[in-house]
Amino acid sequence: MRFIYLAIILNLLALQGCATNPVTGEQDFVLISESEEISLGQKYHQQIIQEMPVYQAPELAAYVSEVGQRVARVSHRPELNYKFTVLDDPMVNAFALPGGYIYITRGILAYLNSEAELAAVLGHEVGHVTARHSVRQQSASTATSIAGAVLSATTGVPGTEDVFNVFGKALLSGYGRGHELESDRLGAQYLARSGYNPQAMLEVIGVLKNQELFERQRARAEGREPRAYHGVFASHPDNDRRLQEVVSEADHLKTTGTPRTGRKQFLAHLEGLSFGQSENDGVVDGNNFYHKPLNIGFRFAKGWSIDNQPDRLLASAPNQAAIMEVRVATLKNRIPPRQYLEQYLGDKFQIGEKLDVKGFEAYTATAPINTNFGKRRARVSVVYDGNHAYLFTGISRQTSNYRLFDGIFKDVARSFHKLSAREKKLATGLKLHLIKAGPTTTFAALARKSPIPKYPETELRLLNDLYPDGEPKPGQTLKVVR
Repeated sequence: MRFIYLAIILNLLALQGCATNPVTGEQDFVLISESEEISLGQKYHQQIIQEMPVYQAPELAAYVSEVGQRVARVSHRPELNYKFTVLDDPMVNAFALPGGYIYITRGILAYLNSEAELAAVLGHEVGHVTARHSVRQQSASTATSIAGAVLSATTGVPGTEDVFNVFGKALLSGYGRGHELESDRLGAQYLARSGYNPQAMLEVIGVLKNQELFERQRARAEGREPRAYHGVFASHPDNDRRLQEVVSEADHLKTTGTPRTGRKQFLAHLEGLSFGQSENDGVVDGNNFYHKPLNIGFRFAKGWSIDNQPDRLLASAPNQAAIMEVRVATLKNRIPPRQYLEQYLGDKFQIGEKLDVKGFEAYTATAPINTNFGKRRARVSVVYDGNHAYLFTGISRQTSNYRLFDGIFKDVARSFHKLSAREKKLATGLKLHLIKAGPTTTFAALARKSPIPKYPETELRLLNDLYPDGEPKPGQTLKVVR
């Protein structure tokens, strides 16, 4: 009888949740109206721009919006109020929220080489919106959650994961092969209808696939997870027959015999684009960290890897034998550093002492903390600078190695200092610039002069769509990093 009740509930949900798909004209199972979809997008948009800063380049923002609106106007849902936002993020990414909110990072822009490729990325994301992929996925998750709640109440078996977890995962990792292919098909149609060659969809996926292949190699070498754009799948587009078929279906929709490419216009808008780390978030240079707006720097031991995240800095010793985290907090009350650590650590506070950091108040203590590999003794130091408190927390993976690393943890905090004139230049961050290739220009020669910290020759080839072994032609406009 329990399962009869469950079937009745699911049937009622199906009857109440059917809506016409704007793209296919068929009935889809959705539990969210269009007005609710737009409200949901508005809500999450506020969260996105709070957590991920908008890239401050008005001319570039206007250009991206212009290209995006050109594509959106010929979509299946032209009546939506589309909003295109460039995010100040070095990650290669683009994603869409319900209701027409579309985001593209400066990180992905750096690897594109024409307006048509930009239109292809934006068209793919518009396709997610017009086909209501996030809404359909969220509705399915909601129904599953309701069914899970019924099962839990009647059988004692726990239900499924929260719907918003599913929604968030879709934004970051995509919607599965079927929905991604549908977005490629729709994006190709929108390209053709707005005056671009739909084959630009294959071109840009090829560019991003090359970037992903190199990113995976680099991630393996650095012992971390790769970071790749969700619209790229396992096969290279040159070998993906289904993708080629889906994109080619749009060829008959071309509106002009000479499709718009816009390479020159697009590249001009990349002049001066921030590349890699932003000086607003701090810059890693070897084993040093510099933050120009805060005017501070410190250094880790040689051989340590440093991951500059939006809310913290994480550093690890070779083989992750030790890990260190650095955070910054605003001082609400100017209490002594020892008292600050006592309040911060609570009853975990153990042995403490003043820390000698030239020109700054500082204190250090130890505390037992829970980690992914068990309870460990942590070295926690705080350094005051103005109204900021910088917290340095270090742990060793093996308890037997604590004494080996404890001095290193203290040394990192002791290295805290104001930036020198030379360091301020290093903390400025790297920018893209355009040059003309000469008769003898090679990527090897450009790489020798490049400030790109790792794999400069490969990065330059990827930036100019000449990966893995292409060379520039005389007179060709190239992107370089300075």
